[in-house]
Amino acid sequence: MSHEHVSYLELLARGAATEAYDRPVLLARASGAGTEALAELEEAKQLALRVRAELEGRRRREAELSALFATAHDLAGLRDLDAVLRAIVQRARSLLGTEVAYLSLNDPAAGDTYMRVTEGSVSARFQQVRLGMGEGLGGLVAQTARPYVTDDYFEDPRFQHTRTIDAAVRDEGLVAILGVPLSLGSQVIGVLFAADRRARVFEREQVALLGSFAAHAAVAIDTANLLAETRSALAELERANDIIREHSAVIERASEVHDRLSELVLHGGGVHDVAEAVSEVLGGTVEFSEEGAGAARRAGGHAVREGDDWVAAVSAGGETLGALVLHGQPDLDPVDQRTLERAALVTSLLLLARRSAGEAEQRVRGELLDDLLDAPDRDRRLLRERAARLRTDSEAPHVVLAARIDRAGAAPDPDAGGREGADRQRLWSAATHLAATRHGLASARDGGTVLLLPLGPGESAADLARQTARSLGGTLREPVTVGASAPVRAPLDRPDQVAVAYEEARRCLDALVLLHRSGQGAAAEDLGFLGLLLADGRNVDGFVDRTIGQVVAYDRRRGTDLVRTLDAYFASGMSPARTKDELHVHVNTVAQRLERVGRLLGPDWQSPSRALEIQLALRLHALSDAVTGG
Repeated sequence: MSHEHVSYLELLARGAATEAYDRPVLLARASGAGTEALAELEEAKQLALRVRAELEGRRRREAELSALFATAHDLAGLRDLDAVLRAIVQRARSLLGTEVAYLSLNDPAAGDTYMRVTEGSVSARFQQVRLGMGEGLGGLVAQTARPYVTDDYFEDPRFQHTRTIDAAVRDEGLVAILGVPLSLGSQVIGVLFAADRRARVFEREQVALLGSFAAHAAVAIDTANLLAETRSALAELERANDIIREHSAVIERASEVHDRLSELVLHGGGVHDVAEAVSEVLGGTVEFSEEGAGAARRAGGHAVREGDDWVAAVSAGGETLGALVLHGQPDLDPVDQRTLERAALVTSLLLLARRSAGEAEQRVRGELLDDLLDAPDRDRRLLRERAARLRTDSEAPHVVLAARIDRAGAAPDPDAGGREGADRQRLWSAATHLAATRHGLASARDGGTVLLLPLGPGESAADLARQTARSLGGTLREPVTVGASAPVRAPLDRPDQVAVAYEEARRCLDALVLLHRSGQGAAAEDLGFLGLLLADGRNVDGFVDRTIGQVVAYDRRRGTDLVRTLDAYFASGMSPARTKDELHVHVNTVAQRLERVGRLLGPDWQSPSRALEIQLALRLHALSDAVTGG
């Protein structure tokens, strides 16, 4: 396979833009390739473009099917009709790429049509408009029960224009409009629209996609009506059965479990306490499982039988949190099924309460850190009290860490804004969990996250930065870059130093990115002379010791002259011959000394970056000796 063919495979693999596929042909032409080779390459380019178009089409179809599946899932757990319709309109607008989408319903009682849901609309008049039956594009769709599209609404004579409709459409600025019917059997109950504020052509696939969403919306409306009728009928039936159930042993069990569940909730019981209580009452074994809701998820809150087990989904707000599974009672009467369902409802409330408590604690941790960074003059006694409630050790040395997801070298993303917002939320969530487990603080800031974590025994700021980068990167499955400050002793006693340390951590983070070390964690001490410039403490002695400390120590122990040899070696342009003249020794002596230096500093000590650091350390060491008289 030629290099150019491999180039097209690489372009496909990284999802390159269409323009990039011209480059291999241009390079081949510039290198003098023959006509036959250029023709073959052009054919390969066209084939690659066809493959790219096919992949794009499949990705688009996958997104459409995913949205339709999510809509079907919404219908299966229908609780709030408005929420389901709003989700349908939002997905339609997103997948068709229109500026506005909306749904209107017929009102037989009033004899007109009204807006039920709008997405992307900015005009209050448009959102509140009511239309007479048969008017506008929607009227044409309703009359014919077929989709209609107009490239230019005001110039289209096919439907009945009215002053009210035209004023609302003009106020919204709409030009191109597509409408599809919401049908129940042969009856049109409303219209789903997608519209743009510019002229555009809606493709056949887009019309079909909007029609699929309209079918889901019609089912949602019909389901909601049926549910309302069913609830009404069930309410009447339950009232009629109350007298019979009063003397039933099954009702006594239901009452018992209700009381026990209420007591558990009031006394702070957990999920497993609920499972144990229901096990005793129903005479089986109940367990909570985060997996395996299966058919129960589709049963709309009802317990369902799966083999010899009964399963009730634990869900809230359309989110499935798990399931209660009853073993050992395959023949469960309807009231006991309801008992299992109530236990699942109580379990969902306990899980939501635990989640809310965790989120509240995360917010409190973030607020305390924000106060340390933004308002260091706050009452320190109150700051310590707040830290104590969060089980934070305010006396221990802490390190401020700045963390950010950096996709170095990633291809341009048209949805980068939304992706960055999601990244920040995911990073904040992972960081707050890490802060809670390490008794520290975390907050979202400056496009990333800032953490204040205590140092463990024998742990350095650099160690903590590397651990944090590994921990957050492993949790998010993304490279996370972390810069650390020098330790801050008792930060609640010196809140003004926290903001200073944060700026140092941010500079360290930016330096890591500039040094192409994204996904790593480091403190200033890891960055050589660059770290010396970044650190607020300007730890000159620490830099000298890290850079040439072994050579200085060797001279002191052995009475050798390696430091002076190094100084002369660099002063003479790294020439052994000129160095021996400067020191008045034999060239073999210079070679032996430099070999010893290599064993002490490592084989790469003469590389440009290491040599620069060593020369700077030699100057600082000489200056320090001059100042101290050493």
